[in-house]
Amino acid sequence: MGADGAGVGTVAGERRQLINVAYRLLGSLAEAEDAVQEAYARWYALPRGRQDEVLSPGAWLTTVTGRICLDVLGSARARRERYVGAWLPEPLPDRAEWGFGRGEGAADPADQMVLDESVTMAFLVVLESMTPAERVAFVLHDVFRYPFAEIADILGRTPAACKQLAASARRRVRDGRAPMPSAGRGAAAVVEQAASVRRVKEAWVAKDIAALVDLLDPSAVMTADGGGLVGTALRPIEGGARIAQYMVAIADRAPGLELLERSVNGAPGLVARRAGTVMTVASFDLADDGRVNRIWVVRNPEKLRPWLRGG
Repeated sequence: MGADGAGVGTVAGERRQLINVAYRLLGSLAEAEDAVQEAYARWYALPRGRQDEVLSPGAWLTTVTGRICLDVLGSARARRERYVGAWLPEPLPDRAEWGFGRGEGAADPADQMVLDESVTMAFLVVLESMTPAERVAFVLHDVFRYPFAEIADILGRTPAACKQLAASARRRVRDGRAPMPSAGRGAAAVVEQAASVRRVKEAWVAKDIAALVDLLDPSAVMTADGGGLVGTALRPIEGGARIAQYMVAIADRAPGLELLERSVNGAPGLVARRAGTVMTVASFDLADDGRVNRIWVVRNPEKLRPWLRGG
């Protein structure tokens, strides 16, 4: 179907899918928005006759967005080597949870996001360990079910090579103990995580180091991202006891913080607010025994922009 048959509305209607693809490929909502905007700019720059020749504008836009994301991923490693401290993906709020429904602020990319297993912080962090080509092949095939023939066109490789890339990426997911996106999160797992996060919040507010130690796996790791713009630990903090001491020390130095239990990337997490402004967003992952074994803390204000309308 050409551009006439698809219509402007149909082309514009691809935006939500493209934003979801690009965020999972890049781990950054801002970069995802830029990639999608660039793809649309290239579409509208095509002569009308060339648009009419495109059988599926949606597939064309996905291919172009994928190639743009591949280029961004290729340059991201060098940029992240210059990043101050650890780099973490941008956390996503559940907009409805903050009182903003899908119909309000529809132009905001955060309102376009589907919050499922493939955007949990645990999953996104594993994606960061992949090569750009592995990430594109895996996300497009395993998460979005694109055929390898289409992925081959994006990567400039054979379908067989793309299949091998996805298989390698799957091994990284298993090694990283992240759930496969196709597995889904059971209701019991969500309830368990919510209960664990609530207990962490209560112990943190009470500045109860012993209680925090009990809630944290002995080999737990906390990673924080301040981007050099706000104070935070520049290296991961390892060990439940050390993390507990650090959390209480932070609480002592940050009076007036309001801790809220909120969804972070579709999973139970904590948000710290001061005077109505979100300052910190924390994601959690649980060990098999229910204790917290990973905490990811995002404080970089540039990564918290989707949260600033929260109320």
